Amino acid sequence: MRWCDLNDGLTLIPCECIINADSLVVEDEPELVEHLSEKEGAQGPRNLENQLVHSAAYYFVIHRLDSMETKIISSGIRYSSLPGSYIRPQSERPKLSEVSDCENVPIIDLGCGDRSLIIKQIGDACCEYGFFQVVNHGVSKETIQKILVVAHEFFSLPVEEKMKLYSDDPSKTMRLSTSFNVKKETIHNWRDYLRLHCYPLEKYVPEWPSTPSSFKDIVSNYCTQVRQLGFTLQEAISVSLGLDKESLKNVMGEQGQHMAVNYYPPCPEPELTYGLPAHTDPNALTILLQDMQVAGLQVLKDGKWLAIKPHPDALVINIGDQLQALSNGQYKSVWHRAIVNSDKARLSIASFLCPCDNALIVAPKTLTRDGSPTIYRDFTYAEYYKKFWSRNLDEEHCLEVFKN
Repeated sequence: MRWCDLNDGLTLIPCECIINADSLVVEDEPELVEHLSEKEGAQGPRNLENQLVHSAAYYFVIHRLDSMETKIISSGIRYSSLPGSYIRPQSERPKLSEVSDCENVPIIDLGCGDRSLIIKQIGDACCEYGFFQVVNHGVSKETIQKILVVAHEFFSLPVEEKMKLYSDDPSKTMRLSTSFNVKKETIHNWRDYLRLHCYPLEKYVPEWPSTPSSFKDIVSNYCTQVRQLGFTLQEAISVSLGLDKESLKNVMGEQGQHMAVNYYPPCPEPELTYGLPAHTDPNALTILLQDMQVAGLQVLKDGKWLAIKPHPDALVINIGDQLQALSNGQYKSVWHRAIVNSDKARLSIASFLCPCDNALIVAPKTLTRDGSPTIYRDFTYAEYYKKFWSRNLDEEHCLEVFKN
């Protein structure tokens, strides 16, 4: 842990990433505790506020914290209580005691050799759940293991190293940030994330983190394999709707690809906040690599929140808003959320396939020939994406704005 010296000579833990001194506990730092004891007459590890309340440095620290309130939480600091800016109103809390395990998660074996069965299972899952899990998906175990390791290595970097990549500008194609949209939120989410644009690789890889040194090669390999899986799934989804296998891909054009490497540090009061609140994904298809050791994904099914336990070697597939629109509402963009854990950090890696900006999102005529009304007006993906980022994450479904 790096310390900084203030002008009165008092040694403190770093200010640049702390959110709230009221909830910070000085633990396992005997040299720091001894130094504070000499300065303030403290007796062992205690709340930082108690150590500094009579110090000229106290106002300085709190002033710094107020101005840095939206900085990252993956700092290695453990909090004894949840900072106020993360606490949800009573009516918006996750009510974890009411959540059940999802016992019938669709798990589809893409290597079973029966294409007709795979297409039927995917269609049923898209219609009934809006998500499913896949095994034998073509993303190698070695590739998955490597990206999990390098992602943990990245979030274990010193705070000052990570902060070089920090931005709260959603338009940036590579940035480390926190929560969701800190410029618009009134309540934050207990998450840091590294956001990357991933296609074309030759355009975006140069701006990716150079530390750890293996990051670019490992993540590039993962992105390539995930992109191919996404196209395979889109073809199956297209056929399951009664369309030509290339139909949906043709509408979406040369698809973009983004990644969010999500890191959820241990949270002192997980029942009061979220890693991410309930939302749907604005893109076409999401491929999620879950933390195999720490669960956190929950989906909404028939008005109830269900916990999705990690399945060995599986990837979770979410239908996004664009596929709901393109299917004319037959397939549902799943509402999902991420909860946090009091003891362990959780990491997940979400890959997003997105229509090109000028793609005109309109349901194929085949899906309305029976006289069914067209549910959504025509829109471009760029128009949709701009609207999505102008709102709070947990507002009503963004697609509602585009209904006929």
